[in-house]
Amino acid sequence: MPPATTAPSRPQRLRLAADIGGTFTDVAAFDESSRRLLLGKSLSTPRAMVEGIESGVAKAGTAFSEAGLFLHGSTVVINTMLERTGAKTALVTTRGFRDVYEIGRINRPDAYNLFFQKHVPLVPRAHCYEVTERLYADGRVHKPLDESELLSVADQLEREGIEAVAILFLHCYRNPAHELRAKELLQQRLPKAFVSASHELSQEYREFERCSTVVANAFVGPRVQHYLTEIGERITTEGFRGTFLVVQSTGGLFELDKARRECIRILESGPASGVIGTQALCHALGMDNAIAFDMGGTTAKAGVIQNGRALTTGHALIGSYDRALPIQVPTIDIFEVGTGGGSIARVEHGGALHVGPRSAGAEPGPACYDRGGTEPTITDANLILGRLGADRFLGGEMHLNADAAERAMRDKVAQPLGLTTTEAASGILRIAATKMSYAVKGVTTERGLDAGSFALVAYGGAGPLHATAVAREIGIRKVIIPRAPGHFSAFGMLFSDLRYDFVRTWFVALEALDFDRFETVYRELETEGREAIAASAIAPNQIAVQRALDMRYVGQEHTVTVEIPQEHFDRRDRKAIKSLFDAVHAQRYGTSAPAEPAEIASLRTTVTGIVEKPGIEQIARGDATPPADAHTGNRKAYFQETGFADTPTFAREKLLAGNRIQGPALIEEHASTTVALPGDEIEVDTIGNLVISISGGRQ
Repeated sequence: MPPATTAPSRPQRLRLAADIGGTFTDVAAFDESSRRLLLGKSLSTPRAMVEGIESGVAKAGTAFSEAGLFLHGSTVVINTMLERTGAKTALVTTRGFRDVYEIGRINRPDAYNLFFQKHVPLVPRAHCYEVTERLYADGRVHKPLDESELLSVADQLEREGIEAVAILFLHCYRNPAHELRAKELLQQRLPKAFVSASHELSQEYREFERCSTVVANAFVGPRVQHYLTEIGERITTEGFRGTFLVVQSTGGLFELDKARRECIRILESGPASGVIGTQALCHALGMDNAIAFDMGGTTAKAGVIQNGRALTTGHALIGSYDRALPIQVPTIDIFEVGTGGGSIARVEHGGALHVGPRSAGAEPGPACYDRGGTEPTITDANLILGRLGADRFLGGEMHLNADAAERAMRDKVAQPLGLTTTEAASGILRIAATKMSYAVKGVTTERGLDAGSFALVAYGGAGPLHATAVAREIGIRKVIIPRAPGHFSAFGMLFSDLRYDFVRTWFVALEALDFDRFETVYRELETEGREAIAASAIAPNQIAVQRALDMRYVGQEHTVTVEIPQEHFDRRDRKAIKSLFDAVHAQRYGTSAPAEPAEIASLRTTVTGIVEKPGIEQIARGDATPPADAHTGNRKAYFQETGFADTPTFAREKLLAGNRIQGPALIEEHASTTVALPGDEIEVDTIGNLVISISGGRQ
């Protein structure tokens, strides 16, 4: 990573990246002339998100007028869905299929749970409307679209004050003609409504998943469209004359206009950027495998780098498994839990202590922010235990109120449970570590991977505070804290490429595969991707294409995605394709059936325009002992093994490559604090990462 600074500069050209989180907005700007990285961090401003970006840009010491490229990602889409704060939405679907969305898949993993709750649709049944039309599974028309019925529905939607409309017609992935016509008529009759058709987002089979995807897109559409437009207009007013690109859930970049229409594609754009940053870090370190662990103010997320590449999936589940709303668009495989620095701790009936998923967010924030919050949070617990310095938060820009944190912890948790505030705070952190370990297991153990064999790369404002505790929960032996971890997702955006993903459902037995026909379909999709990249304002250095197949054994319902090298298609090598599928199935499920026939359900292709990346520079080298001016004193900090103990604190920007520090220790920087637990050892590597060797035992 280039050297970080917040000093004002006047570079000739900048790449500017902004990541809006639930609590903080992070800005990273790369100066292509001086090769410097400028950083800024400010509280998010939910009522006018662009204000948080403007504040972050100012704190980075730069301006929109100095940027030639503006990259943006956020958690707005995922938070809008989780908080159910989207638009008043209606669903228009094929007659007879009104209840597909509500019925769902009827998943019930715990058959004897008397308190089971099924998924709650984003659209109530009263706002689901049917119209006459029907296609056969091969796309031929069985019943034409009844336009008079559709216009009658449009009139009713207008009377109901509907703000967004989702269109889902059966088998439209084979033939989108009915959806296209319905969208045209609805937009004419409802010019102020956001109208979305399912084939624009997914061309895969499975009606429920496609329905859930298009409804989610419509539900978040007006809000996302408004805030993206607001950002675009404001930065133009501030003198920005460059290209505005948005980060997708795949970590790739696409055009602003497409992002305003296909909003659901930026569902995990902020978290995906951190995984892309981790991938770039792995390349710089020559490391093949790592777990990306991102803990911010609202949630904790995890993704995986395997064999040097971020693992992706063709769908995402929003919510817990049994109540999840599926989203059928490509995304980096990310598992998320509602545990962040602002997660609220509470005592429920029976004396059970819970942490999250409700968050204090940026407004009012944790009690210690002194902005009106009265509920104890993870951040308050860290302050009470001495892991955060009240006068050093955000480099001293923001003073934390320790008395407010103590009061909230005592009144809401400690006294109801008959504990001291220290015991209550320690218990909160232990619960949080266990919950966050589920996110790591969700992308490793549940995918057939051994989490203990991966390094944990931790970032986000709160990630370094908890990474070593999470590593102990899982048995991970090495933790890496990158430079400027509080800005790491924004930094990761600077390493994103232009990317377009395509999928086409196509059922065929592997033995009956017509390679020429598949080649035609692949080339059509890849031509579309190349044309989209060519139309971009950014000229990539090269274009890369990766093909994959969704495969299963004959008789199975669900598929696994198998990346297929081009040479297997060129050689028409069915045996090699089958062997790859068997291997992926064995890794995912622990078993395979090489003698059983396989079939293809969908074909996938990714077209990537690879752009020039910032360099990651080395830092000055020292010896094993940190410089005297790096040691900033001692602070009483609490650890499970020792209780409160004098703990050395260090200024991270003063550390040199080769320095070693024994835990317990606290490494402080502008937007984060790294905790080394007793027995841990930190070594600073050549590019400034803190590499922590984890001692045995649990926190």
